[in-house]
Amino acid sequence: MSGLKIGIAGGGVGGLAAAIALRQQGHDVTVFEQAKGFSRVGADINLTPNVVRAIDGLGAGAAIRERGARPTFRISRDWDTGKETSRLGMGNIAEEQYGAPQVTIHRADIINALAENFPLENIQFEKRLKALTQNDAGVTLRFEDGGEATFDVVVGADGIHSRVRSALFGEEKPRFTGVVSFRSVVPTERVKQVPEIEAFTKWWGPNPQSQIVTFPLNQGRETFVFATTGQESWTEESWTSEGDVHELRGFYKDFHADARALLDACDSTLKSALYEREPLPQWSVGTVTLLGDACHPMLPFMAQGAGMAIEDAVVLGRALTGASDREQAAQALRRYEKTRQQRTAKIQIGSRGNQWMKGPGNADWVYGYDAWNEPLAEA
Repeated sequence: MSGLKIGIAGGGVGGLAAAIALRQQGHDVTVFEQAKGFSRVGADINLTPNVVRAIDGLGAGAAIRERGARPTFRISRDWDTGKETSRLGMGNIAEEQYGAPQVTIHRADIINALAENFPLENIQFEKRLKALTQNDAGVTLRFEDGGEATFDVVVGADGIHSRVRSALFGEEKPRFTGVVSFRSVVPTERVKQVPEIEAFTKWWGPNPQSQIVTFPLNQGRETFVFATTGQESWTEESWTSEGDVHELRGFYKDFHADARALLDACDSTLKSALYEREPLPQWSVGTVTLLGDACHPMLPFMAQGAGMAIEDAVVLGRALTGASDREQAAQALRRYEKTRQQRTAKIQIGSRGNQWMKGPGNADWVYGYDAWNEPLAEA
């Protein structure tokens, strides 16, 4: 049985994960990425056990464990008193409970780990999608450089501003949430006096928009500091806009001394606005479908954005197992969509509310999900 010819728009975490999962099923996969190449840009990412288990099946689990860090616990603390309100064992405890640990890592290190499991010659860089058309002959992608290519199946893994999504469902701008984020990385040596700096710790602020999250990076040699606050007047969306550390510290001047010590250690910070969309009622048309932020962009408060894209990729690969023509592919995409929609919508909405695990609770429904063995829905 011959495989399908599949094009993926977007060579980020979700796009590469999908490329590997689909190639594992014997499909001929080409990835189109608008950047000139893979570079060390983007944010640092929390891979919870459900995501690490998915990555294991893609062949990149050992690499991310080697390059990332393994937080000991997931701890919640009150912003002013420092009181601990919840604690989950991660690391070895999570490995025993869920079959994989939590790993915190830079986005570029995930990209590189995934790219090592997919042939570089099947990735085309500097390919910005311009238009998409679909007919009985297949799906044609047209690029801004004048090139074009036709496939049996196309996957839009091209982010919150997805051109594939716009081609399927029309233009719609994401909604600014009124929340901005600050991202900084500091040497752990500077903040070693902060209790349990080796854990993933979330300082819950006086309102759902305000928080500070820290976790280890680079095998624990660095600490990532992520903070959010409400600021309706600032809407710059880039991940790389320079922020002001004095402004950062000012927003959290009333937080506990241990939380302020983390911000005092920051020499620089990046600032960005946070955007989201409502859950999409439909992801697929014919043999074109969406994945990750293209169909369910979410706030980072449950640390599941990249994780949902990776889970999508695994389920997509499983759904297309054995599909050899476009009719079978269209049915498989409907199964993929139905399998994933309820979970991603629940996490989208939960991330917006930003109350998950503020106090004691059951994390199994998030961390215990197994994308490799989740039953596929009927088409």
